[in-house]
Amino acid sequence: MARLNLFLSLSVLLWPHAAVLATLFENIHNVPPTEYDFVIIGGGPGGCVVANRLSENKHFKILLLEAGGPNEGILSIDIPFLSSTIPSRYEWNTTTVPQPGANNRSLAFPHAFVLGGSTAHNGMVYNRGPKDDWDRYARLTGDEGWSWDNIQPFIAKNERWTAPADHHDTSGQYDPSIHSTTGITSVSLTGFPLPIDPLGLEASKELGGIFAFNLDYNSGNPLGLSWTQFTIGNGTRSSAAASYLAPKFLQRPNLHVVVNARVSRVLQTSSSSHSPEFLGVEFVHDLDGPFYRVNAKKEVIISTGSINTPQILLNSGIGDSALLSSAGIRPLVHLPSVGQNMSVHPVLSLVWNVNSSAHTFDVIFQNQTLQNILIEEWIKTKRGPLVDSRGQTVYFRFNESTLASFGEGDPSAGVTSPHALILLQPSTLANPPPPTGKFLSLFAIPLTPTSRGSITINSSVPNFFAPPVIDGGIYTTQFDLLAMREAIKTGVLFMSASAWDEYVIGPTAELAAALESDDALNEFIRNTSGYTEHYVGTASMTSINADYGVVNPDLLVKGVKGLRIVDASILPIVIAGQTQAPVYILAERASSLIKKKWGNA
Repeated sequence: MARLNLFLSLSVLLWPHAAVLATLFENIHNVPPTEYDFVIIGGGPGGCVVANRLSENKHFKILLLEAGGPNEGILSIDIPFLSSTIPSRYEWNTTTVPQPGANNRSLAFPHAFVLGGSTAHNGMVYNRGPKDDWDRYARLTGDEGWSWDNIQPFIAKNERWTAPADHHDTSGQYDPSIHSTTGITSVSLTGFPLPIDPLGLEASKELGGIFAFNLDYNSGNPLGLSWTQFTIGNGTRSSAAASYLAPKFLQRPNLHVVVNARVSRVLQTSSSSHSPEFLGVEFVHDLDGPFYRVNAKKEVIISTGSINTPQILLNSGIGDSALLSSAGIRPLVHLPSVGQNMSVHPVLSLVWNVNSSAHTFDVIFQNQTLQNILIEEWIKTKRGPLVDSRGQTVYFRFNESTLASFGEGDPSAGVTSPHALILLQPSTLANPPPPTGKFLSLFAIPLTPTSRGSITINSSVPNFFAPPVIDGGIYTTQFDLLAMREAIKTGVLFMSASAWDEYVIGPTAELAAALESDDALNEFIRNTSGYTEHYVGTASMTSINADYGVVNPDLLVKGVKGLRIVDASILPIVIAGQTQAPVYILAERASSLIKKKWGNA
């Protein structure tokens, strides 16, 4: 394929007095020629945050390249309730290699292919993570800046606490003293009363213990049953693109955002073998070419997530030298940890049959006419049942005897770190849904997995854009299988409370059969588990003196100049909660570090 260097001579093409307003471009040919200080690869939560924060400095010129298309005007993305119906064209549609721990099934490995990244098609749960998990990041990296106390300013910069869509009285549903109203991403409580809400609270009171009510799981100690918080504002998904790249920010003349730009690799721009510089970026609009190149004066920032970030690094000659040579790629920087150490939460859904007179949301999926009516209501009022995503959440730890029976020690970061969660929803999670019936579902998610997977390039396909080889490593340790089994049993215990007697009939036939024995439950787990979008670690940060890992605590790639990574891949261990808010937080801190380094230079 022919390669066209669009930016032939940046010093000649620079328009220092251009009055063109920043906007979103679908083709690089429409972008005014500019000499960029920073080129950001990836428009997910990491890239959108960094683009916004760096463009606050009028002296910086920033280019953001996103592989997917624009996010605007897509109802299934904007409407929270429809998150499970987002079309596959907004997905990379990647799958794993056959997983022995899942009875050799190849599992879907979801990640978004649209501006906003994972925040444009996830479940929108807002969870900062436990205090102990952040303090462990600080210990592992030798950088106290990653501790719970020191990330608080970056939480505040990200979060804009917002009234729920129905503006109900939220007293006693969260702790206002720990939330920020001055950030950018909207965060709110549910905006439509769910039929299971009072029942969950009754069950919490009845059972107590690990199910006891917790006013606010974002306090640093998430344990117990809490009202779930979501990145939703005015009944609408508040994605990274919708918030950090809102029109008022795209009006900045020093920020250009280009969608449909698939990056193949970063390019070395200096000949130093001791600490090579990577300030070039190669990309295409069409997989058949041509290739374009753009250089950054200060830094290239990769924010493409735990799957695509290691793929780009490996394609660029940064990774394990033996692997690169075997794939026909010239090794430039030997970093064996690239693509390794992947940590991800497994998930499965538990389903109960519900009384035919009870209220559930199944009818919305079963009756297209009703769904259309509710969509029209949402368009006109931003009210109604479509403004929500899920119900209440229970985060819990296993007791000491249970942990001892697992035989592998406790992998959690500390006493505030939950081992698992259950998340309630008054409908089935099946896709497509059953044509009839009413259901209540629980997500069961172990939060401290000890299994590790990997991402690598497909050496048999000499193509930068071939799907990577993904090995999620599900249930490769005994701990993870037993943790999922215990999470399921905890969910069943919660549903045994008398509060559910008038609502729930009993478990579905499949779940009932699985609960007959531990062996049956093990098979159920292996046959039905999938992956969350909570994967991290494939470009882990470690201490500055460590001889393993991919980035230093400041997120600069080890042994390289000019290259930084700002996404979930840098987290060395998956946080015991959802990963959306932690990526926002780390991106806010990274932006601060970058601005401090470069000042007004």
